[in-house]
Amino acid sequence: MNIDLSEIRKKTVPVSQYIESLKQPFRDKFLTKKQTYKLKKEAINQLKKSADKYIVIAFSAEWCKDCAVHIPVLALISEATGLEVRIFGGLKKDTLSHTRKWRIPPSPQEVETFQVDKIPLIIVFDKEGKDIGRIIENPREKPTLEEELVKITGAFQLTP
Repeated sequence: MNIDLSEIRKKTVPVSQYIESLKQPFRDKFLTKKQTYKLKKEAINQLKKSADKYIVIAFSAEWCKDCAVHIPVLALISEATGLEVRIFGGLKKDTLSHTRKWRIPPSPQEVETFQVDKIPLIIVFDKEGKDIGRIIENPREKPTLEEELVKITGAFQLTP
């Protein structure tokens, strides 16, 4: 199933704009991570080669600890490679419902479309809107987010 990327762009914000829009003290947590994290240069160089072929969509909430770790890294990756990273923010749990995890609104309707269970949910799409890979909460295959993105996009294969 391909998604309409132009529609997604209308409903999301660029990652850096998302971080800047956060309220305190959350913005400082996100910005501190962004200022102190050191990207893996080899992975970034590989991602640069194919950044124009992909778009990353992430679901985030300011209160989420894993989001505060990974969303700032996505911002750095975007700045370093030109990879388009867009955010669905403002997710809120629905504590009043036993059947729905997220309260809509303020959570976007897309939490259901993309079956968001845990956040951050980071989805990599090709330019045709095909979902080619997901990172749920934390990288699973590689130690860093940028290395996991290289693996998902097939930007290069690590030799053993």
